[in-house]
Amino acid sequence: MGLFIVLSILPFFPFFLVYWGMYVWKKDKRKALRMAMDVTTFFLVFSVSALFNLTFDSNFGFYLTLILILVALGFIGGAQNRLKGKVDRGRMFRAVWRMSFVIMSFGYVLFTLFGLFRYFMQQM
Repeated sequence: MGLFIVLSILPFFPFFLVYWGMYVWKKDKRKALRMAMDVTTFFLVFSVSALFNLTFDSNFGFYLTLILILVALGFIGGAQNRLKGKVDRGRMFRAVWRMSFVIMSFGYVLFTLFGLFRYFMQQM
């Protein structure tokens, strides 16, 4: 449990560890980047949720994250169904999971900077 907490607090560590490990093992930068994104997204979900809860004094961060992911799955699935007439679940989950990486990375940076700003303002 302690290692999970550390990796959730600092989600860029698992990103670099997985990227380096996959690159050494497969010698393919593209596969290494994709795997690092997929693994890091898992930690970012918990990290951004906790930062949201701290920033807004709430307990809803994790549920909000899950709701947004489910809504994105619905939109992507609906778009696939309209365009192709069927839903490719694998592509849908990968697309949402990787979009979540980008959005949650931005959220992680934003909430961290906001938290630091708030902390320094309270110290003055």
